[in-house]
Amino acid sequence: MAVLHLISRSPQESRTLEACLARAGEGDAVLLIENAVYAALKSGDCEAVIAAAAGKIRVYALGPDLVARGVETSEVAETIGIIDYDGFVDLTIDYHPIQSWF
Repeated sequence: MAVLHLISRSPQESRTLEACLARAGEGDAVLLIENAVYAALKSGDCEAVIAAAAGKIRVYALGPDLVARGVETSEVAETIGIIDYDGFVDLTIDYHPIQSWF
């Protein structure tokens, strides 16, 4: 079954997202939560890395964490889906195992 990768650290403080994307398998999903949602920004440092991985994995950002950090949905790259808490729960049901990256 496909893996759900949870990333919580911002790309400015950690290379965790890049390490995760390099190891993620076909059909896996990555959910950006907490400060990692900054990686979802258009024209950000991670946009090209995420776009390159978009063919084999799905990338999501947690909407409430975007709002909490003052990020507008219009600022999020098109390759990233924005989900709410119910969507987060759905991902935990659809993907096993769940891997948290620190």
